[in-house]
Amino acid sequence: MTTTGMVMTRSRSVQAQTIAVSTDQDRQAGIWRMLWLAVLGLGLILAQTLSAQARPESLAPLADEVSPAVVNITTSTVIEGRTGPQGIVPEGSPFEDFFREFQDRNGGNGNRPQRSSALGSGFVISEDGYIVTNNHVIADADEIEIEFFPGEGQPKTLLPAKVIGTDPNTDIALLKVEAPSPLKFVIFGDSDTARVGDWVVAMGNPLGQGFSVSAGIVSARNRELSGSYDDYIQTDAAINRGNSGGPLFNMDGDVIGVNTAILSPNGGSIGIGFSMASNVVTKVVDQLKEFGETRRGWLGVRIQDVSDDVAEAMGLEDAKGALVTDVPEGPSKEAGLLAGDVILSFDGTEVKNTRSLVRTVGNTEVGKTVRVVVYREGKTETLKVTLGRREDAERQASPAPSTEEDGPSVTEKELLGLTIGTLTDTLRGELNLSAETDGLVILSVNEVSEAWEKGLRAGDVITEAGQQKVTSIRDLEARISEAKEAGRKSLLLLVRRNGEPRFVALNLLK
Repeated sequence: MTTTGMVMTRSRSVQAQTIAVSTDQDRQAGIWRMLWLAVLGLGLILAQTLSAQARPESLAPLADEVSPAVVNITTSTVIEGRTGPQGIVPEGSPFEDFFREFQDRNGGNGNRPQRSSALGSGFVISEDGYIVTNNHVIADADEIEIEFFPGEGQPKTLLPAKVIGTDPNTDIALLKVEAPSPLKFVIFGDSDTARVGDWVVAMGNPLGQGFSVSAGIVSARNRELSGSYDDYIQTDAAINRGNSGGPLFNMDGDVIGVNTAILSPNGGSIGIGFSMASNVVTKVVDQLKEFGETRRGWLGVRIQDVSDDVAEAMGLEDAKGALVTDVPEGPSKEAGLLAGDVILSFDGTEVKNTRSLVRTVGNTEVGKTVRVVVYREGKTETLKVTLGRREDAERQASPAPSTEEDGPSVTEKELLGLTIGTLTDTLRGELNLSAETDGLVILSVNEVSEAWEKGLRAGDVITEAGQQKVTSIRDLEARISEAKEAGRKSLLLLVRRNGEPRFVALNLLK
């Protein structure tokens, strides 16, 4: 009994020790778990702190770094004065002599040449004085003056500029100044790396108020307004009149866009601005610097997108590529391309649609022989095409002046909610426009139209449509037809009012 009792007592003692050890292990595990959670929480707090520190508290350092390369651009144009009191009283009115005497007493400015000024922005891209801006900022200018942003305590610097070259298709111009010392400049970044949501900074001379900075984000990428080579970055950074031609910076201080246009019902910023992507601009600038003009590749075909119905009818698996609708005299005809071919690949690059083909061809060297893969009658074929130059082809295709056989020219017509008229010498006088000004004048605007909502008014002058000059009703009708044939939903107009240009996109489906 005693022995057994001793054994049982020892057994209970061992069991108690086991329980005690187990309790200690649980307690230690709990402590380690708490320590681990504390370390994890501390790590999260530290990560948030580092992330907050990584974001700049102010854009001032960036502005200080790049602002010396941002410039204001002032252009001036001589406008011929009116030869009489047109627009004040009808010719032959009994009050005509009275108004003429009134003008003479006040200096006679009504019939003297006057100088009109316009403002824009730009930026220096090299220490020897090359400056990038928009073509519409300096178009038709007699004189161009560059104002450099002064440093603290420094006087303003004004230098005359000359035009090296322009490209209306992308609305880019390259200027040059001769400076007494090397200039501060900025460099282009890779616009393809810009993501929707990235912070950006716009700089320039909005509404003639002088140097200004505005910040926002990339709202969208790869926007197309109406041009064949469009690749716009959309941003909500404030862009107003006068900002045109200024740079759009990323947070590294690299230029990823050139501020070009806004969508607005009243001409002011509503947070929808467009900057031409730097990867487009750099190619144009390089050509303007080397040749003084652009030299884009030309395939020589008329094309349209491949719809689902067309793809099914032709036996294509996917609705992609560019459908050839016509092959006029040129490189493609010489290489054997035919109407009805679907271009699937160009120089080793897959063709997604007409836009991608036009841009790829335009960026290819003139005179280069490339392989073009086409889908024809149920199978693919590879053709070799030696590219021509698009600018030469466009000059050759320019329509000759209309003759009597073409019928009388149209001088007034209703289009896009506008009553459009040709610009005559009389209208130029009434609108104080120079004799060299070409375009179409808006005679009236339908007040329930989109054009009215977007701020177009009688007296505005349309100088470009689809980024091509228009001088007649037929020109505008041709641009409208081309846009519709290309499947575009809107047409971009360049409109001038009192010498100030702005872009307005009008919907073609309304």
